[in-house]
Amino acid sequence: MNRTPGLPLSRRGLIRTGAGASLAALGLGVGAQTASAAVATTKRFDLTEPSYDLFRSKDTHGARVQQSFAFDWVNKFLFVATKRTDSAESAGDLCINKMDFDGNYISYMHLNGFGHGVAFAALPSGSGTDLWIECAANDNGYGTALTPIRYTANTTLGSPAASAAYRPISGATEYTCSVDPVYQRMIVRYNTSAGKRIAVYPLSAFQTGSFGSPLVDFQQPTISGTPQGYTLYGSYMYYLTGDAYPGDGTPTGDGNSYVTSIDINTGTVEQGPVLTKAGSTLQYREPEGLAIYRTDAGEARLFIGFATGVEGDRRSSIFYKNALV
Repeated sequence: MNRTPGLPLSRRGLIRTGAGASLAALGLGVGAQTASAAVATTKRFDLTEPSYDLFRSKDTHGARVQQSFAFDWVNKFLFVATKRTDSAESAGDLCINKMDFDGNYISYMHLNGFGHGVAFAALPSGSGTDLWIECAANDNGYGTALTPIRYTANTTLGSPAASAAYRPISGATEYTCSVDPVYQRMIVRYNTSAGKRIAVYPLSAFQTGSFGSPLVDFQQPTISGTPQGYTLYGSYMYYLTGDAYPGDGTPTGDGNSYVTSIDINTGTVEQGPVLTKAGSTLQYREPEGLAIYRTDAGEARLFIGFATGVEGDRRSSIFYKNALV
């Protein structure tokens, strides 16, 4: 069995049971809707309120677009996943960029054959960071399992096989995940023959590698537009859609980037899709990634990422919303 270096044995290995087994016990197939109201209702971000800059047009290690980003909320670093330079779209090759909160590039790690990078999580582990990310990319370049890897600067790591990684949902064919550091939960978006579904786990399930049944599991509601990222805050999922400006990427109007909130207890849309005008004057401006962070002063923020800049010199731009209702 291939094992991920730098992690204790309790967090390695194959998990073949979990959500699938629990759904079967309830008499539900993986395509069935479950709305157990297992998560206490929380406040949510008001998506109609303004967005503010974290940073604009910052360099990453490579010249290609960012795919998503994640915060290590203890060690105070930002990790931005970008496509690997000179790698085919279907290869699943990623570059993870370690940055500070001002957007200054620090180091990189190359992940070969891991996946598309729609979403991932950065979990603090002592003075380092464990990245929970998709792996074992299929022929379309999407990960078929989840794995924790220790971020190790300026190195290259090949993907473990799916059989040496985590597959907490029985019958799922693709996985991504994102963390809620405030309420200590992990959200998983996975693919089945019936379409995309969402499962939410206590963060401890990932920290121990013992998943059991998810807190909630539901069919993702239909939301038009190109999917570009998602995350979780409390009892609400946030979902990003949209495209880059057409042609040479010259700003045209406000673009078509939308954010939607979804009640995870019912699996239904709560607000949106709401047009976001964050960074609307930036070149190219393709929406790429959502993440949650809470400041030391206690302010929760929903961060929205964009790949910006000209072809051959794409940059990272990240904004946030902070109004809760």
